Amino acid sequence: MKGEKVLVVGATGQVALPVARALATDNEVWGIARFTNATARDELEAGGVTCQAVDVADPDLSGLPDDFGYVLNFSVARTGSWNGDLDTNVGAVLHLMEHCRTAKAFLHCSTTGVYQPQRDHRFDEDDALGDNHRPWEPTMPFLATYSISKIASEAAARYGSRRWNVPTVIARLGVPYGDNGGWPGFHLEMLAAGMPIPVHPDRPNLFNPIHEADIVATVPALLGAATVPPTVVNWAGPESSIEEWCGQLGALVGIEPKFEETDDTIAGVPVDTSRLDALAGGERLVSLDDGLRRMVAARRPDLLQQS
Repeated sequence: MKGEKVLVVGATGQVALPVARALATDNEVWGIARFTNATARDELEAGGVTCQAVDVADPDLSGLPDDFGYVLNFSVARTGSWNGDLDTNVGAVLHLMEHCRTAKAFLHCSTTGVYQPQRDHRFDEDDALGDNHRPWEPTMPFLATYSISKIASEAAARYGSRRWNVPTVIARLGVPYGDNGGWPGFHLEMLAAGMPIPVHPDRPNLFNPIHEADIVATVPALLGAATVPPTVVNWAGPESSIEEWCGQLGALVGIEPKFEETDDTIAGVPVDTSRLDALAGGERLVSLDDGLRRMVAARRPDLLQQS
């Protein structure tokens, strides 16, 4: 992508921030968010991103251009409030699609957490959806609304695509990680603190981590796959497990991971990436080994063991 006008929504997020900065190298990129984090705004602006404060929970888009060629929606609310999270995760999609209805493509970032849990199953894009994140309600109640509100936001994207004839791709993101953090980053901090890693009893706990560099690299192919009605794609990397990547992190920092089985966490969500591979190629830029080492070096260099 070069010479395009791009809007990145939720630009301060873990995934959106490196995407916005990467796209700003060769494009005119605008980023909107609440910008309560001044450091994140400074980082974006230093990377050439034009920032504008917008609260997508109750958006005033009157001051935002409407001539974007591409829109990437990474906004997400995880507060545990059903009304608030539905208003933000669902309403924002429709506000944005209406405002940017002349866009060539709209990427809506969803999650593989929308799939109905099934033991010993690898999920493809046509599988049943369900309340995947509800097991976290006792320990992390802010996540209890996540799966349902993301399913609802997909429905909004499907409606908006047809209503305003906006080519759309719904990208169900696996486990994103990298220099900017992610779930493996939380596990790294838990290792450092001597805390046990919670895992579901249905082991191994299989997921599909994808490094932020590969997220950036596959964005153009995903936008190129946008259609009316939307194309749905599992946006994920090669299959791994919590046990595997925590073992690799432990080796990098010299700490043996301890695991604690519990039903108060989600079971594995391994996904079929055939559709993504067909669109963007099956090779990924960053292996899990290299990606985890880079993450530790970026976030906790004090812990990294010299090899």
